[in-house]
Amino acid sequence: MTGTLVLAGTPIGDPSDAPPRLAAELAAADVVAAEDTRRLRRLTQALGVTPAGRVVSYFEGNEAARTPELADALAGGARVVLVTDAGMPSVSDPGYRLVAAAVERGVRVTAVPGPSAVLTALAVSGLPVDRFCFEGFLPRKQGERLARLREAAGERRTLVYFESPHRLEAALTAMAEVFGPRREAAVCRELTKTYEQVKRGALEELARWAADGVRGEITVVVRGAEAASGGPPDAAELARRVAVREEAGERRKEAIAEVAREAGVPKREVFDAVVAAKSAATSAATSAAKGAAESAAHRDGGAGAES
Repeated sequence: MTGTLVLAGTPIGDPSDAPPRLAAELAAADVVAAEDTRRLRRLTQALGVTPAGRVVSYFEGNEAARTPELADALAGGARVVLVTDAGMPSVSDPGYRLVAAAVERGVRVTAVPGPSAVLTALAVSGLPVDRFCFEGFLPRKQGERLARLREAAGERRTLVYFESPHRLEAALTAMAEVFGPRREAAVCRELTKTYEQVKRGALEELARWAADGVRGEITVVVRGAEAASGGPPDAAELARRVAVREEAGERRKEAIAEVAREAGVPKREVFDAVVAAKSAATSAATSAAKGAAESAAHRDGGAGAES
């Protein structure tokens, strides 16, 4: 008879949020696979429980190698409890490989429901929660990050992202470029912990706020795209969309073609919008330079008169 794989949700901050079944499962398991055995030790101490079974590490670095070992234990009848540092295993955490291996061997898979950073952030964000998409972590590289965001630019459901503190400003800036600077969002920091904070506002405002530095576990909730008004985007918006694609590494010709397709307008219209935007930027730069030169000449003339 095969065993059972138990995916056990753990607190995302406050240990008292642990589901009642968690302590019993940890105590009775034949094997406890933990993302961080030191964090597991702190959690079991807080819960007042001592695992009777074997405790092994199961994290990103050894997940592929350890999965067959745990799958063999499950096939042999063991009850394996999988826990990650916070939240539900396999949701942006180790676990998917083991679940897939267990399913392939006909092993029963169940879960101990627990706290979720995704659902908690949604609930406190103040944004629509009836329909949402969880996008996990964005890529580290700017071009890949922009490409991923472009895929979600027209998504009308509320979007949820995980992000690291040191990349938060870059992520929010990229979101403002792709989704628009005024798109509403909420940055949820240290949920359920002592210094919990929910910062709400437009993406451009949140990016400026994050520039001062942010610490802790971060979940970002972004309002979905508005329903199409029926008319095509204006020239400035068309040019902005092309600029975002070019910054991500696309050639201008391909970017114009793709923006035209998405907006349902002729490529020539998008091309003209790009040319007009470039011309306006050049004119503004020229005017600024001329103004600076005139100011400098005026200052030099004034200094000569005084001497």
